Amino acid sequence: MRSPLCFSRRLVAAMAPPVRYCIPGERLCNLEEGSPGSGTYTRHGYIFSSLAGCMTKSSENGALPVVSVMRETESQLLPDVGAIVTCKVSSINSRFAKVHILYVGSTPLKNSFRGTIRKEDVRATEKDKVEIYKSFRPGDIVLAKVISLGDAQSNYLLTTAENELGVVVAHSEAGVQMVPISWCEMQCPKTHTKEFRKVARVQPEFLQT
Repeated sequence: MRSPLCFSRRLVAAMAPPVRYCIPGERLCNLEEGSPGSGTYTRHGYIFSSLAGCMTKSSENGALPVVSVMRETESQLLPDVGAIVTCKVSSINSRFAKVHILYVGSTPLKNSFRGTIRKEDVRATEKDKVEIYKSFRPGDIVLAKVISLGDAQSNYLLTTAENELGVVVAHSEAGVQMVPISWCEMQCPKTHTKEFRKVARVQPEFLQT
């Protein structure tokens, strides 16, 4: 069965190219596949990373791509205000949903951060009628936006109050990945049971995965 996290990463993959993380001494490719750039060295016909960071490939005019490794910065590793994040719901109560932030854009975080989606931040309209248990359930994969940086416990405030934000992957009680049928409902294709969710508006090609 396809991983829900792989599914959610596809939804935001257009926002950034695929990222490969490297450690010093890691073999990246052979010299027939690329030429060494910054942050790399060659040995025995292969290109190796000389530092910890992200590998990039760039090519011009059909030439061999230049393989480089760029050192990570702290700003790339932390969710920032306005960032679109992928998170997994860990618990809910009547006032908010607790989540673990797993990706910023399409970049996986080495360490997950805790986040909170408050009742008033679930949707933009009829906020007073929002019920958390009809919006999220533990285990759901959610696209959200960061609206406030974390405190000492790294507890970020998140919102899903945009059409493109909300639940992207959820499983029914039968353990089957559900299909969105409206902005507020998903249905189990096996039992045809409907469940309430705050559904993200997803392009149709993603709904059949």
